Amino acid sequence: MAFYRSEYIEEDFRGASLREERMKECTFIRCRFAGADLSESITERCHFSMCDFNGAMLNASDHRNSAFLNCLFESARLFAARFEECKMTGSLFEKSNFDGVTIKGGDWSFTNLRFVHWKRQELQGVRFVEADFYEANLEKADLRRADLTGAILAKAKLAHADLRGARVDRVDFRTIDLKNVMIDVPKRSP
Repeated sequence: MAFYRSEYIEEDFRGASLREERMKECTFIRCRFAGADLSESITERCHFSMCDFNGAMLNASDHRNSAFLNCLFESARLFAARFEECKMTGSLFEKSNFDGVTIKGGDWSFTNLRFVHWKRQELQGVRFVEADFYEANLEKADLRRADLTGAILAKAKLAHADLRGARVDRVDFRTIDLKNVMIDVPKRSP
């Protein structure tokens, strides 16, 4: 299937085979990709708004400067997927497989990343404002210069994570074990 139009509204791609598809500067609004196979697909400067990717396969897919706003990715398979400078604001990723994922920059604010397994993940400079990392595994993750303003990190595993230079305003540290976490200590004013 080729995407020739620039805009798709409430289209149904459920269960479709979209392997190796290339989508460039397309807009998808309230489209359904649940259970679709998007393995090895490429999106460039695409905009997905309120789309359903529940149970979809996005293994080894590549996303560059694309936006996935308020999308559902429950139980999606994102093995070895790459997100470069993508905006994922408000999307839900519960029970998704992120093994081998690559994230370069971008905005993952207000996302539901509960229970995500991002051990040793490179997340430098990524925006995670108000993101929900409840019980996430972020051990040895590189979060230098990430924006974690207001992020929920309750019961998250952070052993040996690097948070130096990260913004942590409004993070409730009372529910976080900071043992062996690299984090800047605020300087006191004289």
